[in-house]
Parts: sequence; C-alpha cells; structure tokens
Amino acid sequence: MTRRTVRIAMNGVTGRMGYRQHLVRSILALREQGGLDLGNGETLWPEPVLVGRREPALRALAERHGLTEWSTDLDAVLADDSIDIYFDAQVTSARAEAITKAIRAGKHIYTEKPTAADLAGALELARLATEKGVRHGVVQDKLFLPGLLKLKRLIDGGFFGEILSVRGEFGYWVFEGDWQDAQRPSWNYRAEDGGGIVVDMFPHWEYVLHELFGRVTSVTAQVATHVPRRWDEQGKPYEATADDAAYGIFQLEGGAIAQINSSWTVRVNRDELVEFQVDGTHGSAVAGLRNCRVQHRSATPKPVWNPDIPATEPFRDQWQEIPDNAEFDNGFKAQWELFLRHVTLGEPYHWDLLAGARGVQLAELGLKSAAEGRRLDVPEVSL
Repeated sequence: MTRRTVRIAMNGVTGRMGYRQHLVRSILALREQGGLDLGNGETLWPEPVLVGRREPALRALAERHGLTEWSTDLDAVLADDSIDIYFDAQVTSARAEAITKAIRAGKHIYTEKPTAADLAGALELARLATEKGVRHGVVQDKLFLPGLLKLKRLIDGGFFGEILSVRGEFGYWVFEGDWQDAQRPSWNYRAEDGGGIVVDMFPHWEYVLHELFGRVTSVTAQVATHVPRRWDEQGKPYEATADDAAYGIFQLEGGAIAQINSSWTVRVNRDELVEFQVDGTHGSAVAGLRNCRVQHRSATPKPVWNPDIPATEPFRDQWQEIPDNAEFDNGFKAQWELFLRHVTLGEPYHWDLLAGARGVQLAELGLKSAAEGRRLDVPEVSL
C-alpha cells in the first residue's frame, strides 16, 4: 500500500463548526482510520496546516491533536507550493477575499457557505476558479445526514407518487447571553458582520430542495429580529441587527410547494432539531437528522374533525420507521472524502462554487422579498 499526501490549509478551524466537524470529525478522523483508501493499493493521507488570526488558539489546538503546522500568515501559507487545497470556515465577511487569494495561488478550493456576501461575489468566485482550472467544492452537509439519505431513498424508489408539498421546521432557543451563555457566536446576530438566519440557513434549504425535490423557482419570505438585545462573549450587551427568524415559502420546479420555518427563538417540540414532512399522492414521510418515518396511502387512517371530544387516535403511532439498511458515516466526513477523491482522482463532483452561488442567491432574494413584501422569481444562475 503506497501513501500519497495531500496538504490542506484549513482556515477558521478555531471556530465551533470548523473545529468539531471539519478538523476533528473529518480530517483527523480520516487520519485515525489510516487515510482515505483510493483503491489500486493507494492511500491518501491528509496533512492539515492550521490557519487563523489567533496565535494562542492555533498553538493550543495543534498541541492538543499532535499537529505541527499552523500559521497566522495566510499569504505565506498560500505561497507554499506544497499546499494542495485551501479550506475556509471563517466568518462569512472574510471568506470571499481569502478564497480569491487561494484561487489565484492555484489552490483547489473547499469551503463552507455562504461563499460570499452577495450573488455577484459568489459568481465571481466560481468564474475565477473555472478560469484558473482549480477544482472547487462547497460544503452541503445536510444531504449526507442519515434522515435525508433515507428520504432520498424513498424519492428514488417512487414511494411518494407525485410530491405535493414539503414542510420544514428548523431551530431552537439560542440563549441571549445574559443569564446563560449563548450557544452561537455574537456575530451571528449582527448584520454588519455577515450574521442573520437567512444568510446562514437559506443556502442550506436551497441545496436540500434542489437536490431532493427540484429547483427553487420563486421565494416569498418574512423575517424578524425577535430578540433585539443580546450579550456577547465578554458579557457586554449589544443590539441585534440581524434577523433571528425567517419564514419562507418556496415554489419548486415541477409544482411542489415548500414551506420552511427557521428560528433561533423557538423552543423545540419535535423529535429532532430539523424535520421535513413530505406529502405525496401515494404516501408521506417525516425526516430529521437521523430518523425517517412514513405513512403509505394504504395505511392512512381517516380522521374526522370533532373539537368537542378528546383526540382518540394515536397519530404518531400510525407511522412506520424506515430502517437504516446501511452504515452512515459523519456527513461532513463523507463529503470531504468525495471532494478529496475529486481532487486526486478526478471523480465527478457537482457541489461546486456555482452550486454555492445558488444558495447565496436564495438568501439574497429571501431578504429582498421580506423587505419588499412580495414574491420574487429565482432565475437560474450560470457563469
């Protein structure tokens, strides 16, 4: 077995998502399993080079995991010809500039989303990468969740018949930061720093809807800043300028309608933090992060509305759990593996910067729809 090394500049891994999902559960997990088996007796060994602004945090992180390479000088790292891939998990406002530098340095690009602050910037990144000839990918992790993989299995098997509608509920209560620490960083609630739930979550909903049900052709959205005052990491109060809840209606190619509520100001009364109910002529399903339950038309009860007596039917018990029938790896790791195979072997990969631009477009149009109080068409994007 021969080993090929791929060196990855990982920018932003001192943050929660970059650290937990991308560094620990993806790249370091690949190293713990001995690398990525490429077939033909060859293994790919990922070598992370940590990049960030805070030297003490980088040093501590590297020491914790036995890593030797880290830097606060992004330009120097990108000038290193031995670096193959640039990965970005920074705050949104810093992402486009750093990716642009990496593309011009000839690095392959893998990045979190949103890829840029607006559609024009996102399309420019896709154009630059295409012109430079580098390979590029955008994290679209929810497609690799067990619950959505089971849902995709149902769609591909024709379970639903004609799909009529999709209803999504996402969110949880993010503490304000005064009497309990917030679970999310304070910049998420400042529009001037690239925060807001529309910017954060509409790119996710774009690729979930696009990949599973069809392209989004129009959007109607209402947004709110339900909690206008929060406390930052130093315990200082600040005014929340970004939306913390969004209520969207999406028309899909083919006729189905999706409604998705996204909120950091909602208390959870569902089985998982995100759930999608899909209703079709032949059956329905409810899919979350890990689980998926179905009700076929042949097993659909006939409830009768009668508000004068207590409900007599155990509605949740009338659904059937979909079995795993497979082993599901961490979704972030699974997509990393596909992108690394794309870079090293040239295998197909379509979750690229243009796909990322579609997510930026939907967020941009969602905010515009809310500001103008009207439904907006979502044109197809192209280079």
